[in-house]
Amino acid sequence: MNDFYIILTACLVALNCAVMGSFLVMRKMVMIGDAISHAVLPGIFFAYIFSGSTSSLPILIGAASSGILATIIIEWFTQKAKLQSDASIGISYTLLFAIGIILISKFGANADIDQQCVLYGELEYVSLWLEPIIGNFYLPRQTIILSIVCIIILLAVLWGYKGLFITTFDPNFSISTGIAVGFWHYFLMSGVSLTTVVSFESVGAILVIAFLSGPPAIAYLLTGDFKKMLFLSCAFGILCSIIGYYAAKLLDVSIAGSISVVIGIVFAVVFITTTRQKSKIDVISD
Repeated sequence: MNDFYIILTACLVALNCAVMGSFLVMRKMVMIGDAISHAVLPGIFFAYIFSGSTSSLPILIGAASSGILATIIIEWFTQKAKLQSDASIGISYTLLFAIGIILISKFGANADIDQQCVLYGELEYVSLWLEPIIGNFYLPRQTIILSIVCIIILLAVLWGYKGLFITTFDPNFSISTGIAVGFWHYFLMSGVSLTTVVSFESVGAILVIAFLSGPPAIAYLLTGDFKKMLFLSCAFGILCSIIGYYAAKLLDVSIAGSISVVIGIVFAVVFITTTRQKSKIDVISD
């Protein structure tokens, strides 16, 4: 049953990240997920200071607040300081991450806040915190939270798909027609923040970035239809989660690391295959 809990949790993270990551890949903003996942440390620290607890709810609220703050700072640097988005992301997340490390190491030594957990997650131990669902059926607490977030993300994307799609692929047209580009940007960033913050406790920041970038990039290589890209991205995320878990179990290595490696291998195979096919088509057409 422990295997089922771990795979289910990883697949839920993959689904959430695949949906959000597909929009980020097309907007060339995928590294903002990395920024948010690293920028949560100050929020975690202040949540502990004000609540006096390391329980999930206050930590989640603090981390989400810090993630949204990182998004606002990045947008401010991009719009007001006229920096490139990658420079804004780099400055913002390193600043907040460093502040968080200093605060935790200096003032939170007795808080039992593990910085390594933020990076690598605790996917192996997800079944230690089980909650009753129906009768004798139990699910890990983190899996329940991820399931709720998955429903929220899917409903939000279904509701706002048209606005997200137009502002992603043709922002200039959106501005000229009076579509609230700023609203849809922060709508998407809120979803990314929620997805990242909820996911990093289970799988860690490294795997969150792998899920946000890998499956959408694989799907992007295989199709030019964005709706198909969304479905393919989710499918590849789930497939890599399952293969990565059993590979980790076979080799006795980190589950998060194993899944990340599998994502990289699948991307490399798809990239080489599609490149060769494109080369053949070019030769025939010539």
